[in-house]
Amino acid sequence: MHTLFLKLVFLMTTDLSRHLAAFLSAYLPGERGISGNTINSYRDTFILLLIYYSDVMKIPAEKLTLNMIKAETITGFLDWLESERRSCAATRNVRLAAIHSFFRYLQYHYPQSLDEWQRILSIPVKKTAKPVVNYLTVDGIKLLLKGPDQSTKSGRRDLALLSLMYNSGCRVQEIIDLIPSMVRMDPPCTVKLIGKGNKARIVPMLDEQVKFLKKYMKENNLLEPYANMYPLFCNNRHEKLTRAGVNYILNKYADIARSKNPVIIPEKLSCHCIRHSMAMHLLQSGVNLVYIRDLLGHSSIQVTEIYARVDSKQKREAIAKAYEDVMPQEEPSWMKNDGLLEWLKSFNR
Repeated sequence: MHTLFLKLVFLMTTDLSRHLAAFLSAYLPGERGISGNTINSYRDTFILLLIYYSDVMKIPAEKLTLNMIKAETITGFLDWLESERRSCAATRNVRLAAIHSFFRYLQYHYPQSLDEWQRILSIPVKKTAKPVVNYLTVDGIKLLLKGPDQSTKSGRRDLALLSLMYNSGCRVQEIIDLIPSMVRMDPPCTVKLIGKGNKARIVPMLDEQVKFLKKYMKENNLLEPYANMYPLFCNNRHEKLTRAGVNYILNKYADIARSKNPVIIPEKLSCHCIRHSMAMHLLQSGVNLVYIRDLLGHSSIQVTEIYARVDSKQKREAIAKAYEDVMPQEEPSWMKNDGLLEWLKSFNR
């Protein structure tokens, strides 16, 4: 779809088409080193923008030029996303980020309209509520991983998939993009994950995880050299799993676990929840935030600190430890005064 979109943009033969094609096909991957997933997200933003101009502004894509794009129409497009497409504020901000990136590019490649580009760049992001970090307890993870039927081929795949997601704390796209050559089965066993911005990180695997994964890979001939570039996890048609496919697998076993113990399995469970669970369990075990940051592939320690803010148990323990030496050991004498309450009631009357 990415190639088809670029061909369509080139066929439009306007100044917008030329700059947009160069931005997506040359500037982002070549000069900025932006990942394919991010480029696809930017592409989708401009597809929606072209739809908005066509449906709402009544300007077909092949006639749309740069001088027709104004800050007011970009604001109208963002409002349209929320009102007509039911996009949340966070999605609106993602679309705006893509637009901002394009017009920062135009500042240097089409400076004739620099004033208008800067007006578009001044459109602010919308404030959003801080996301709640949902995570499973250790018992919740154990119950979830008991779901796959290990007597079936699909069950063994699902167990290998879910246990690797938890063990590595990977993002859903990272698990989808895995290939056998990124898995090291010789001690120390590790998996190589490619995260945001094509940044790679090496994550160690636990012995139990390796056992499930090795069994699955051997059964599917994924340990053979010729399979090095195959997708690590496939569907029944031997195609690479999609986000929807991974979410389907997760929710299938979440339903099974919830039927056994609804208290520890929330109604809504996402792949990112498994990632959060791994991070919280490491933190609760005393692992330093710096190591958790590196395992998760966060850009800074500030991002990882969200887990410390969420962990109320750790907060209580820290407060108790800080104050245990200064708290009085005996009940103060004034608390033993039976007449104190009556005195307070009559005070200053």
